[in-house]
Amino acid sequence: MPGKKGSARKKRHFLFAGIIFLIALIIFLNLQTTREKAVKVTTEKVQKQDITSIISASGEVKPKKNINISALVAGRVVKIGVREGDEVKTGDFLLLIDPTYFEAQVDRYRATINQLKAELIKVEAQYRRDKSYYERQKALYDSALISKDQLEAARAQYEVSSASLQSLNYQIKESEAGLKSALEDLKKTTYASPIDGVVTSLRVEEGEVAIVGTMNNPGTVLMSIADLSVMEVEVEVDETDVINVRLGQEARVKIDAFPERVFKGQVTEIGSSALDKSSLGAEESRDFKVVITLENTGEHLKPGLSASADIIVAEKKQVLTVPIAALVIRETSNKSGENSAISNGQKKEMEGVFIIEAGRAKFQPVKKGIMGGMMVEIESGLTEGQEIVSGPYSALRDLKDGTLLKVEKK
Repeated sequence: MPGKKGSARKKRHFLFAGIIFLIALIIFLNLQTTREKAVKVTTEKVQKQDITSIISASGEVKPKKNINISALVAGRVVKIGVREGDEVKTGDFLLLIDPTYFEAQVDRYRATINQLKAELIKVEAQYRRDKSYYERQKALYDSALISKDQLEAARAQYEVSSASLQSLNYQIKESEAGLKSALEDLKKTTYASPIDGVVTSLRVEEGEVAIVGTMNNPGTVLMSIADLSVMEVEVEVDETDVINVRLGQEARVKIDAFPERVFKGQVTEIGSSALDKSSLGAEESRDFKVVITLENTGEHLKPGLSASADIIVAEKKQVLTVPIAALVIRETSNKSGENSAISNGQKKEMEGVFIIEAGRAKFQPVKKGIMGGMMVEIESGLTEGQEIVSGPYSALRDLKDGTLLKVEKK
């Protein structure tokens, strides 16, 4: 009997131990379930550094002075004195359009003028004779020696001669104006360089017919001459960025043909209206033309080379900065301990960062300044050396005040 009692006591002990273990396991699992989970984040220190805000845009190289020489009169090109790539000086002969027709026009007007001037001698003589006759008849009429009809006949003849003389003078002036126009057209058949430069494009050959442009049809562009001593880069800047571009701002330019070089320049022109791109839809962004004049390049740049430019719109030395990725937007309200600028419990979106206090996240509104690269200036709201949450985005997206954090190394 004593053996049986001992065996029963042992069974009760094992049963109690099992119950206690089960209760402990349930309590442990509940604690594990309800225990707060820490969000894994990476951090950065608020630090001072130099920051440069730039606007990037692409475009092409163009000469500052580029002249398209178009046909001013119609005719066949009979002589070309230059080739593409030739250097020319002001006044150098470029090409000649057949002047035969225009020389004939000049000769015709000169002959007409000579003919009219010969006629003028006769008409002037007739005018003087009729004028003298009328004056004599008037003196006789005043002396009552002739009738009024005779005086009127002399006056009419005099007036006819006067009108003929005036008409002939008008014809001479008209012919002289025609001669002047014909001489000007004849002059336009010979083309000389208006500037010192390089023939960048020659678009006609000897024997081709050049035409004059009209309102609806452009005329023949004979050639282009450019002064390559001063080169520009014409870029297209987005409408959201162009408001920050100012004349005189510095720019760093990279040209595809010279991948190892960075050219310096300055903004010298900003378009006042958006570029016309008919293919753009109503909701497409607009671009504005910005011209950057390059400093002495030391290279023989060619028009049309592809280029990209970084325009320096702002530059600051040793200011507080944080990564741009650390900035978040949160709604805040006028509860105790929150932004007092928001009244009556109204919610407002504010931009800020999450700082770390006692291992937990705390949203801190900030006032940002310029942005440069991957960093942004902080004008107020933070102090140097503070630790802020910089990532990852998946954590920052849903991070809230008071969240327990676990800092991981990058």
